[in-house]
Amino acid sequence: MASLRVTLVKSKIGIKPKQRGTLRALGLRKIDQSVELPDRPEIRGMIAKVPHLVQVEEVS
Repeated sequence: MASLRVTLVKSKIGIKPKQRGTLRALGLRKIDQSVELPDRPEIRGMIAKVPHLVQVEEVS
């Protein structure tokens, strides 16, 4: 199964609380922190809420 590497590339200071919660649910806390998550529709939807803050790479 494929997975995604999601990296926080921009600060979460000044963003809306709902977006902050999405980043927390993805497991991102600090800038340049990366997490590997399964490539599922739920995860893709969460990433779609904060595309301006994260960088996404596909990992096989």
